[in-house]
Amino acid sequence: MKIVQLLFLGLSLGSIYALIALGFVVIYKGTKVINLAHGSLMLLGAYVVAVVSEHSNFGLGVAAGLVTAGLGAIVAERVVSLARTHDHLVPTILTIGLDVLLAAELSRRIGTEVFSMGDPWGDARVTLLGTVLPQARIAATIVGIAVIAAFFVVFRMTDFGTRMRASAEDAETAALMGISQRRVAMVSWAMGGAMACIAGIFLAAFPNAGLDHHSGIIALNAIPAIIIGGLDSSEGAVLGGLIVGITQSLVQGYADALHFLGGNAAPVAPYVVMLAVLMVRPSGIFGSKELARV
Repeated sequence: MKIVQLLFLGLSLGSIYALIALGFVVIYKGTKVINLAHGSLMLLGAYVVAVVSEHSNFGLGVAAGLVTAGLGAIVAERVVSLARTHDHLVPTILTIGLDVLLAAELSRRIGTEVFSMGDPWGDARVTLLGTVLPQARIAATIVGIAVIAAFFVVFRMTDFGTRMRASAEDAETAALMGISQRRVAMVSWAMGGAMACIAGIFLAAFPNAGLDHHSGIIALNAIPAIIIGGLDSSEGAVLGGLIVGITQSLVQGYADALHFLGGNAAPVAPYVVMLAVLMVRPSGIFGSKELARV
């Protein structure tokens, strides 16, 4: 039953990575900017959840964290939009500077402490299909599926979702049709920040020790997920996140049999999968191919 346990754990971890990857993709589709400050925004939201939960309750902490991460993302969007250029590489580079500043401030505040998220699951475990699983990981899977489903409902079945898709397809034409690019950008970044916060809550929850100043780096694990699925594909972000989560779980679970790969092969394995996918599909599984007309 070990394989069943590892697959369940991989699915739960993959749903968390899918939320992070989806946040990246939402921002990219809305503004063509790769937000490299995403990990720091995730850390910011999770930090607020931990602090507020400690002095109040978990529900209020989650609400405060979501609002803070969303507002932080909007502020980041306003800062990078100051770069008056059509070259999307420039605002992407600006997000690196924002990441350094925000990560340094959060590291100063967190210090050497490890914060508990104050979540109601704690270290409780349940037996499912003959295997023991942490309740927090089951909750992560359920919440991840719910949030991803809600996103696709908004993206596919609402007026705002239509505006987002139109802006992602052709921003100039969408603007001529009266779609506010500034509003689309702000909401896209706010959604990305909120999803990062949710992912941060579960990344810091059991079986992990808690939230520390290194937790934001975990968001980098979503990079292979984005590349595997396709940078401009929402569906690809979800599939890529699941692939990365399951790959990490299986490699870590069978570390003894894979000892020839080294003692820390699990974090590297998704990048190996990413390289394999890129050799076959350079734009990712669901990514759009660049067409050049001469």
